[in-house]
Amino acid sequence: MSSEHYFSENPESELRRRTITARLAGRELTLTTASGVFSPERVDPGTAVLLAGTPAPPTTGHLLDVGCGWGPITVSLALSSPDATVWAVDVNQRVLDLVRENAHAAGLSNVNAVTPDDVPDDIRFATIWSNPPIRVGKNELHGLLQRWLPRLADDADAWLVVQKNLGSDSLQRWMNDAMADVVDVTRASTNKGYRILRARRL
Repeated sequence: MSSEHYFSENPESELRRRTITARLAGRELTLTTASGVFSPERVDPGTAVLLAGTPAPPTTGHLLDVGCGWGPITVSLALSSPDATVWAVDVNQRVLDLVRENAHAAGLSNVNAVTPDDVPDDIRFATIWSNPPIRVGKNELHGLLQRWLPRLADDADAWLVVQKNLGSDSLQRWMNDAMADVVDVTRASTNKGYRILRARRL
């Protein structure tokens, strides 16, 4: 069994591409996924809950998808807000290539798929949507949130989906404790065993 994870920077597993059909932002799309990425067979249930349960994103400005995978959240944001710039951020080079390919397939020109260090430091985000990589471990996850949530614009919201049995409630408590001067975090909704957490920039 390979020790490789979907959050590996350069997956060593053989690249096995596949085509799937997904409905995103009201459009039926043919998209490409591959081995070595998160949920290659479909839009995973947590992402589906986030996309169905989050208010429409801002129509302009910079929008961020952290841990973008092959791009279902990114593509949804970009389709919903064609006048905004969507940043798809991941450490996995394979998924960044897939995001670019899927954005092109959807006719999108407002997507930047990049590694975290390639996002300009002066950009502030009108919203952040994320199905964060819980399985990277608490330290990595906390570091990720502490890196990106302070970059929300004033009074902007981040929307995170976390499975209840993978620690959504404890994560919410940690965010409200460790990041109390940055964001106020509330539970927006619960659906199919997932919580949507809303983090509002203070």
